[in-house]
Amino acid sequence: MQRVIEFSLGEYYHIYNRGVDKRIIFLDNCDKDRFQKLLFLCNASMPANFRDVQGVPYALIKRGSPVVAIGAYCLMDNHFHILLKEIEEGGISKFMSKLSTAYSMYFNIKHTRSGALFENNFKAKHLDTDEYLKYIFSYIHLNPVKLIDPNWKAEGIKDVDRAKDYLLSYRYSSYTDFLCQDRVNEKLLLSLKEFPEYFNDEKSFEGHLDDWLNYKEEISETEGK
Repeated sequence: MQRVIEFSLGEYYHIYNRGVDKRIIFLDNCDKDRFQKLLFLCNASMPANFRDVQGVPYALIKRGSPVVAIGAYCLMDNHFHILLKEIEEGGISKFMSKLSTAYSMYFNIKHTRSGALFENNFKAKHLDTDEYLKYIFSYIHLNPVKLIDPNWKAEGIKDVDRAKDYLLSYRYSSYTDFLCQDRVNEKLLLSLKEFPEYFNDEKSFEGHLDDWLNYKEEISETEGK
Protein backbone atom coordinates (compact mmCIF):
# COMPACT_ATOMS: atom_id res chain seq x y z
CA MET A 1 0.00 0.00 0.00
CA GLN A 2 1.47 3.36 -1.04
CA ARG A 3 1.51 6.28 1.38
CA VAL A 4 -0.40 9.31 0.13
CA ILE A 5 1.29 11.88 2.36
CA GLU A 6 4.41 13.71 1.18
CA PHE A 7 6.89 15.02 3.72
CA SER A 8 8.03 18.65 3.59
CA LEU A 9 11.03 20.35 5.16
CA GLY A 10 10.26 22.17 8.39
CA GLU A 11 6.90 20.42 8.91
CA TYR A 12 5.80 18.23 11.84
CA TYR A 13 4.45 14.68 11.57
CA HIS A 14 2.99 12.02 13.84
CA ILE A 15 4.60 8.72 12.85
CA TYR A 16 3.23 5.45 14.16
CA ASN A 17 3.05 1.77 13.39
CA ARG A 18 2.13 -1.51 15.03
CA GLY A 19 2.93 -5.17 14.70
CA VAL A 20 1.50 -7.11 11.79
CA ASP A 21 -1.82 -8.68 12.83
CA LYS A 22 -1.54 -6.51 15.97
CA ARG A 23 1.18 -8.82 17.25
CA ILE A 24 3.45 -7.82 20.15
CA ILE A 25 6.63 -6.15 18.84
CA PHE A 26 8.28 -5.59 22.24
CA LEU A 27 8.32 -8.86 24.16
CA ASP A 28 10.49 -7.60 27.01
CA ASN A 29 12.35 -4.54 28.24
CA CYS A 30 15.45 -5.56 26.30
CA ASP A 31 13.44 -5.17 23.09
CA LYS A 32 12.30 -1.71 24.14
CA ASP A 33 15.87 -0.77 25.14
CA ARG A 34 17.07 -1.84 21.70
CA PHE A 35 14.41 0.16 19.85
CA GLN A 36 15.07 3.20 22.04
CA LYS A 37 18.77 3.17 21.22
CA LEU A 38 17.99 2.64 17.55
CA LEU A 39 15.94 5.86 17.64
CA PHE A 40 19.27 7.58 18.28
CA LEU A 41 21.53 5.49 16.05
CA CYS A 42 19.26 5.54 12.99
CA ASN A 43 18.80 9.30 13.13
CA ALA A 44 22.15 9.87 11.48
CA SER A 45 23.90 10.75 8.27
CA MET A 46 26.58 8.15 9.05
CA PRO A 47 26.07 4.37 9.42
CA ALA A 48 26.54 2.89 12.88
CA ASN A 49 27.00 -0.72 13.90
CA PHE A 50 25.05 -1.51 17.06
CA ARG A 51 27.74 -3.94 18.23
CA ASP A 52 30.32 -1.14 18.19
CA VAL A 53 28.33 1.15 20.48
CA GLN A 54 26.86 -1.21 23.07
CA GLY A 55 27.19 0.41 26.46
CA VAL A 56 28.57 3.63 24.96
CA PRO A 57 26.84 6.85 26.15
CA TYR A 58 24.96 8.58 23.35
CA ALA A 59 27.12 11.69 23.68
CA LEU A 60 30.23 9.69 22.70
CA ILE A 61 28.71 8.01 19.63
CA LYS A 62 29.83 9.50 16.32
CA ARG A 63 26.81 9.39 14.04
CA GLY A 64 27.15 12.52 11.89
CA SER A 65 24.28 14.99 11.71
CA PRO A 66 20.64 13.98 12.43
CA VAL A 67 18.24 13.67 9.50
CA VAL A 68 15.07 14.35 11.56
CA ALA A 69 14.21 16.12 14.80
CA ILE A 70 12.47 13.98 17.41
CA GLY A 71 10.06 15.85 19.68
CA ALA A 72 8.37 12.98 21.53
CA TYR A 73 8.04 9.20 21.45
CA CYS A 74 6.33 6.34 23.24
CA LEU A 75 6.77 2.58 22.95
CA MET A 76 3.85 0.32 23.77
CA ASP A 77 3.79 -3.48 23.57
CA ASN A 78 2.34 -3.74 20.06
CA HIS A 79 2.95 -0.27 18.61
CA PHE A 80 4.98 2.93 18.80
CA HIS A 81 4.47 6.66 18.32
CA ILE A 82 7.08 9.23 17.29
CA LEU A 83 6.70 12.98 16.75
CA LEU A 84 9.09 14.10 14.01
CA LYS A 85 10.12 17.21 12.12
CA GLU A 86 11.63 16.88 8.66
CA ILE A 87 14.99 18.71 8.79
CA GLU A 88 16.66 17.07 5.79
CA GLU A 89 15.07 16.36 2.42
CA GLY A 90 13.83 12.78 2.62
CA GLY A 91 14.92 12.55 6.25
CA ILE A 92 11.75 10.96 7.66
CA SER A 93 11.63 8.23 5.03
CA LYS A 94 15.36 7.55 5.44
CA PHE A 95 15.12 7.44 9.24
CA MET A 96 12.06 5.21 9.34
CA SER A 97 13.50 2.80 6.78
CA LYS A 98 16.69 2.39 8.80
CA LEU A 99 14.80 2.10 12.09
CA SER A 100 12.23 -0.44 10.89
CA THR A 101 14.81 -2.58 9.10
CA ALA A 102 17.32 -2.58 11.97
CA TYR A 103 14.73 -3.43 14.60
CA SER A 104 12.98 -6.09 12.50
CA MET A 105 16.31 -7.85 11.83
CA TYR A 106 17.18 -7.78 15.53
CA PHE A 107 13.73 -9.00 16.59
CA ASN A 108 13.56 -11.84 14.07
CA ILE A 109 17.00 -13.15 14.99
CA LYS A 110 16.44 -12.89 18.73
CA HIS A 111 12.99 -14.47 18.68
CA THR A 112 13.68 -17.01 15.90
CA ARG A 113 11.08 -15.84 13.41
CA SER A 114 10.96 -14.58 9.84
CA GLY A 115 8.83 -12.27 7.73
CA ALA A 116 7.43 -8.80 8.21
CA LEU A 117 7.20 -7.49 11.76
CA PHE A 118 5.30 -4.24 11.14
CA GLU A 119 2.07 -3.50 9.28
CA ASN A 120 2.80 -2.38 5.71
CA ASN A 121 4.33 1.10 5.57
CA PHE A 122 4.50 3.17 8.70
CA LYS A 123 1.59 5.58 9.18
CA ALA A 124 2.01 9.35 9.14
CA LYS A 125 -0.18 12.38 9.84
CA HIS A 126 0.79 15.94 9.01
CA LEU A 127 0.42 18.17 12.07
CA ASP A 128 -0.50 21.29 10.17
CA THR A 129 -1.82 23.45 13.04
CA ASP A 130 -0.39 24.36 16.42
CA GLU A 131 -3.51 22.95 18.08
CA TYR A 132 -3.04 19.59 16.36
CA LEU A 133 0.67 19.55 17.25
CA LYS A 134 -0.10 20.18 20.94
CA TYR A 135 -2.80 17.53 20.93
CA ILE A 136 -0.52 14.84 19.45
CA PHE A 137 2.31 15.89 21.79
CA SER A 138 -0.02 15.13 24.72
CA TYR A 139 -1.60 12.07 23.10
CA ILE A 140 1.79 10.38 22.63
CA HIS A 141 2.88 11.00 26.21
CA LEU A 142 -0.41 9.89 27.76
CA ASN A 143 -0.57 6.58 25.86
CA PRO A 144 0.78 4.47 28.77
CA VAL A 145 -2.13 5.56 31.01
CA LYS A 146 -4.29 2.97 29.23
CA LEU A 147 -2.14 0.25 30.85
CA ILE A 148 -3.52 1.13 34.30
CA ASP A 149 -6.80 2.79 33.31
CA PRO A 150 -8.01 1.30 29.99
CA ASN A 151 -11.16 3.42 29.71
CA TRP A 152 -9.72 6.79 30.68
CA LYS A 153 -10.28 8.38 27.28
CA ALA A 154 -14.00 7.74 27.44
CA GLU A 155 -14.62 7.98 31.17
CA GLY A 156 -11.88 10.28 32.44
CA ILE A 157 -9.02 9.33 34.72
CA LYS A 158 -10.17 8.05 38.07
CA ASP A 159 -6.95 8.93 39.94
CA VAL A 160 -4.86 11.67 38.31
CA ASP A 161 -2.02 11.48 40.84
CA ARG A 162 -1.68 7.73 40.25
CA ALA A 163 -1.62 8.32 36.50
CA LYS A 164 1.14 10.92 36.86
CA ASP A 165 3.20 8.62 39.05
CA TYR A 166 2.82 5.84 36.52
CA LEU A 167 3.89 8.06 33.62
CA LEU A 168 6.99 9.09 35.57
CA SER A 169 7.86 5.45 36.16
CA TYR A 170 7.36 4.45 32.51
CA ARG A 171 10.85 4.28 31.00
CA TYR A 172 9.93 3.95 27.35
CA SER A 173 8.51 7.39 26.67
CA SER A 174 9.96 10.88 26.46
CA TYR A 175 7.55 12.03 29.21
CA THR A 176 10.19 11.84 31.94
CA ASP A 177 12.76 13.63 29.79
CA PHE A 178 10.71 16.80 30.17
CA LEU A 179 10.40 16.50 33.95
CA CYS A 180 13.49 14.66 35.27
CA GLN A 181 17.15 15.57 35.31
CA ASP A 182 18.60 12.06 35.57
CA ARG A 183 17.92 10.81 32.02
CA VAL A 184 20.86 12.56 30.39
CA ASN A 185 21.36 9.77 27.84
CA GLU A 186 17.74 9.54 26.72
CA LYS A 187 17.36 13.32 26.45
CA LEU A 188 19.88 13.27 23.61
CA LEU A 189 17.23 11.48 21.51
CA LEU A 190 15.25 14.71 21.42
CA SER A 191 15.91 17.86 19.34
CA LEU A 192 13.65 20.24 21.21
CA LYS A 193 15.12 23.42 19.71
CA GLU A 194 13.44 22.37 16.47
CA PHE A 195 10.01 22.53 18.15
CA PRO A 196 7.87 25.35 19.63
CA GLU A 197 8.89 26.93 22.95
CA TYR A 198 6.37 24.98 25.03
CA PHE A 199 8.40 21.83 24.29
CA ASN A 200 11.24 23.38 26.29
CA ASP A 201 9.26 24.79 29.21
CA GLU A 202 8.52 22.37 32.06
CA LYS A 203 5.57 24.35 33.43
CA SER A 204 3.94 24.60 30.02
CA PHE A 205 4.50 20.90 29.47
CA GLU A 206 2.93 19.93 32.81
CA GLY A 207 0.04 22.35 32.41
CA HIS A 208 -0.86 21.16 28.94
CA LEU A 209 -0.79 17.50 29.92
CA ASP A 210 -2.76 18.25 33.08
CA ASP A 211 -5.55 19.59 30.86
CA TRP A 212 -5.77 16.18 29.17
CA LEU A 213 -5.34 14.20 32.38
CA ASN A 214 -8.37 15.97 33.78
CA TYR A 215 -10.38 15.82 30.56
CA LYS A 216 -13.74 14.11 31.04
CA GLU A 217 -15.08 13.75 27.50
CA GLU A 218 -14.06 11.12 25.03
CA ILE A 219 -11.04 11.87 22.86
CA SER A 220 -10.37 9.79 19.79
CA GLU A 221 -7.25 8.79 17.91
CA THR A 222 -7.08 5.63 15.85
CA GLU A 223 -3.31 5.15 15.81
CA GLY A 224 -1.93 1.92 17.18
CA LYS A 225 -4.87 0.63 19.21
